[in-house]
Amino acid sequence: MTRSNARELAVHLVFELGFSDETADELLSQALTRAMFEDIGREEPLYAEFPNVEQRQYITALVKGVELHGPELDGYIGKYAIGWNFSRLPRIVVAILRVCMYEILYMQDVPNAAAINEAVELTKHYEELELAAFVNGILGSFVRSEPLPEPVAPPPADVFDAPEGEE
Repeated sequence: MTRSNARELAVHLVFELGFSDETADELLSQALTRAMFEDIGREEPLYAEFPNVEQRQYITALVKGVELHGPELDGYIGKYAIGWNFSRLPRIVVAILRVCMYEILYMQDVPNAAAINEAVELTKHYEELELAAFVNGILGSFVRSEPLPEPVAPPPADVFDAPEGEE
């Protein structure tokens, strides 16, 4: 599983949190199981491979981090979504923006450009191209305008491409 796939799974779970009374811990304990992946994986290719330990840690960090910092992230989205009422943004776009902004603010091993590119590509996958440009604009303004932490070296690429048996 690639980091992109792990990020997309995190976006799915963040999206689901928006419709649930469950905590991130409760949702993660139900969603990150082999049985769940086997069930969903029959119809959704993203779930065909169960994430290894490091990938599950990454997904967990994103989902729990977004839950913990939700009001802060939503404040940034509202600030930079000029001309849009926050409540009118598609929920999948909000989930994508939350995950990306969390990575930029709190996961310095993820390059900002990579996080933004992934957010734009995910938006293209789930929404119309105009919204992808909008997401790019929000995130570009965000990184140019906010004081952000300094990046650190990313983890080795092979951490997210480990074979299934290496958990």
